[in-house]
Amino acid sequence: MVTKKQFMGSPEEDADLTRADSLAREIFSDIANKWALLIVETLGENTLRFSELRNGIEGISHKMLTQNLRMLERNGLADRTVHPTVPPRVEYTLTESGRALRATVDGMCAWTHQYLGHIEAARHRFDA
Repeated sequence: MVTKKQFMGSPEEDADLTRADSLAREIFSDIANKWALLIVETLGENTLRFSELRNGIEGISHKMLTQNLRMLERNGLADRTVHPTVPPRVEYTLTESGRALRATVDGMCAWTHQYLGHIEAARHRFDA
């Protein structure tokens, strides 16, 4: 995740992915990692507890799940609800913008499934 800084540029500058100092690049850097994408896909239309998310994403550590959930919450893509029970029950769900991102993630998943064989064959040719 990128450091937290204030953006004071014009809306066009802040939305320009080609600029290293743009807000768009910071957001893209945050969400374009395997764990964030897998969290978005796993949450989907569901409301899940931390442990349910961790169990649903093979290989993710407690630390990485925590960091990525905080980043998604900070960027307004996920909501965190703490229920006042003992022990506290914490649940996560995607926001409207998180569900919109999920549509893109679903497209990436479909692309992966469609071209998996092609990519595997290209890797074999390259490695030969």
